[in-house]
Amino acid sequence: MAVLTPRGEAFNRTRQTHLATALAVADTHWTRLRGLLGITASDFRNGNGLWIVPCHGVHTLGMGFPIDVVYLDGTYTVVHIEPDLRPWRLAPVRLEAESVLELPCRAIVETGTAVGDRIDITVSSAAAGAG
Repeated sequence: MAVLTPRGEAFNRTRQTHLATALAVADTHWTRLRGLLGITASDFRNGNGLWIVPCHGVHTLGMGFPIDVVYLDGTYTVVHIEPDLRPWRLAPVRLEAESVLELPCRAIVETGTAVGDRIDITVSSAAAGAG
């Protein structure tokens, strides 16, 4: 069982609600490639998230649980959402996206997150590179 190391948080400024209070970061080739593989649904619950940067699209091949996916442009504006992306699926590639947030299923619905929302991402510089 793999464990994500939280390094920050994601806050929906438009809706004034947290998307993730324990946000891990996948910002190297290997961490982006690994993504959530090896993580169980019980390890990835409300409050958790994975920020993949840079990223234009994701898949859930090899995963055992659904996730919500939020695509962000370079200004951290939501440009596309994929709620309830089931295992063994390919999400669309969005060239305008520069990063992606992977969140527990239902996070998009529960927070009301929509295209056009502005997201604040805070990452601890002390933990940078620890991911």
